[in-house]
Amino acid sequence: MNAPPIKDLSKLCVHTITTKPWSLEEAAENYEKAGVKGVSVWRQYLGGRDISAAGDRLRSHGLDIVSLVRGGFFPSISAKNRDLAIQDNLKAVDEAAALGAPMIVLVCGADPDQSLETSREQIQEGIEKVLPHAMANGVKLAIEPLHPMYADTRSAVSTLRQANEMAESIDSDHVGIAADVYHLWWDPDLKTELLRCGQKGNLFAFHICDWLSPTVDFLNDRGLMGEGCIDIPKIRGWAEEAGFSGYNEVEIFSDRHWAGDQKEFLDKIVESYYHC
Repeated sequence: MNAPPIKDLSKLCVHTITTKPWSLEEAAENYEKAGVKGVSVWRQYLGGRDISAAGDRLRSHGLDIVSLVRGGFFPSISAKNRDLAIQDNLKAVDEAAALGAPMIVLVCGADPDQSLETSREQIQEGIEKVLPHAMANGVKLAIEPLHPMYADTRSAVSTLRQANEMAESIDSDHVGIAADVYHLWWDPDLKTELLRCGQKGNLFAFHICDWLSPTVDFLNDRGLMGEGCIDIPKIRGWAEEAGFSGYNEVEIFSDRHWAGDQKEFLDKIVESYYHC
């Protein structure tokens, strides 16, 4: 059963990477004008800034800070690189705390020179090492399973089942999952695993966009909601059945849209949001 139709923008969140050409200030001002209520901040937008002041500025525009994106990239055949990844994730926790973001989205990583099983073991080990610092700062960690086409370098966690198993193994109320329809729509077990995720209290985030067919780039050709072949209302219905009541986070990577007028793009995001 599809979710009830969206009637307002009260749960609309936009990732800053979606309007990539805009500065953080431009995004904040224009999101507010468009009626967007939440923002997920990508770390590159914080470079050289007073992060606490940046958080205050976002909130002054009426925006809830939903998450900081992204941590992760734990696996490597190099012990030195694994340690550097831990240090970067500890830094991300500090950034999230300063920004006032309650959660970090983890793009977990993989190393093509080792097995996926080894990479997953290193991901869990990395999360467990970062977790005490995250808990001490009141920051949650959300594992984001990615489409299997990214299993070589971006994430050895490819299914919601794998993410569920990892979160349940870690067994902390500070570790859960960010479910992105772009990465999970194809999975025949998606409903079952979303309900499992919700039952365990582990469904922390829900990301939306669409899969264009044909697509011209598997990374940077995502579509507006309703432009492609993902049944977003059905998946959103499953997420809500699982108990999710948070923001619907628009995360669109699109060379086509980035090359155009970002205000027009944002208007299209708002319009298409009612169709998801």
